Amino acid sequence: MKPVEKITVNRHSSVEERQRALYEIYGQVLERQPYAYEHRLLAKAEQDFLRDKIGVKRFLKILGHSEVYLNEFYYSSSNLKFLELCFKHFMGRAPFDHYEMSHYSDILMRDGVNALINQMIDSEEYRKHFGCFTVPYPSQEEFYPSPKAYLETDILNHELHGQRGHVMPTMVWHELGLDCDGGSCDLQGQPTLSFPEPEVSERLEFLQVLRRMHPEDLKEIAASLPPTQRASLSQALAKSAR
Repeated sequence: MKPVEKITVNRHSSVEERQRALYEIYGQVLERQPYAYEHRLLAKAEQDFLRDKIGVKRFLKILGHSEVYLNEFYYSSSNLKFLELCFKHFMGRAPFDHYEMSHYSDILMRDGVNALINQMIDSEEYRKHFGCFTVPYPSQEEFYPSPKAYLETDILNHELHGQRGHVMPTMVWHELGLDCDGGSCDLQGQPTLSFPEPEVSERLEFLQVLRRMHPEDLKEIAASLPPTQRASLSQALAKSAR
């Protein structure tokens, strides 16, 4: 990954510096600059930020809770894809493992979108990386939990919104042996589910995570799969339930 310039603002920052920070926040969180009508929806928060009434963290929460963000990412995505996008936008990385996805999925389903975003922005990891004054940026960890975690973060941070569809998060299409680069998922030549080594333990862990997903998420994932892969997933889930 190329070095990222950190954009930081505090009480001593000029209006011009805050305007630049606002531009970078939109680039990181919305993956684009707002349209004119979206600027109107966010006008008060923007003015409060530019006048130093609120800081980066508070503005991020307002933006993440707004209809501008939810319309762009939440309403058009599966819960799992939305979770992955929240990690990208607010933490600068992909989810590290199934446990992390399951943990935040529980927060999303139990407490809602606002609680999910607050939990990320108020986390100790966020504090260590960005503090109160730095705009979130793509992660450049010195050490990753696994090569897979690095790969998925690199893919996600270079992914254009919608490039790989709105249903399947990266870790899931990797686990299923799919290629989703075109926005729809195709098999990579495997007739059945494929799992990386160690095959047995990772397969069981992955299937258990799938079984804990919300039924609507499973329906969306199944609908996005080719028929052969859909049948294979159903059989694997049925076996893991015994």
